[in-house]
Amino acid sequence: MKDLSVLPEGLPIPIDDGACNHLVGFQLPSMQLSSSSGRLINLATEVGVTVVYFYPLIGHPDAPPMIGWNDIPGARGCTPQSCAFRDLNSEFSNMGVQVFGASSQPLDAQQEAVSRLHLPFELLNDSSLGFAAALALPTFEYNGLELIKRLTLIVENGVVIKVFYPVFPPNQNASHVMDWLKSRFK
Repeated sequence: MKDLSVLPEGLPIPIDDGACNHLVGFQLPSMQLSSSSGRLINLATEVGVTVVYFYPLIGHPDAPPMIGWNDIPGARGCTPQSCAFRDLNSEFSNMGVQVFGASSQPLDAQQEAVSRLHLPFELLNDSSLGFAAALALPTFEYNGLELIKRLTLIVENGVVIKVFYPVFPPNQNASHVMDWLKSRFK
């Protein structure tokens, strides 16, 4: 069993290729996404401040090694990123901020990850990549799968007000988001 909660040394650092420059001020499309809890969520209609972190693929400790995964800038770290948001979830909640994770990973894998990692928030499923396409989010391919690159949106009443892209290291994303929120909403 491998430990996915620890980031290995020497991971390649993703560069900002400008793929998310268009998102600040973007009104989210009115689309329903299935959540890991079985609900349908429309991020465009969420009231208040919402954090949505997009991740490529939460691995499973018993799965075979993902050959070449660590060589893709920004790919490794979905478990540490999710656990960091989990660990700060009560602080986000106390600020009135709702957190969601989102990916194109199959819904049953997301449900398993929520249970195994004890995530107190929902993961949203975009396996059709319809939501990602509507926002023109950056993606990459791995072994025939199209996956969303790691990025985080802060949304207020359906409008993107801040983008974190690229996200590195992923285990510090939640604290960077928290720091930004604290400075913005003093």
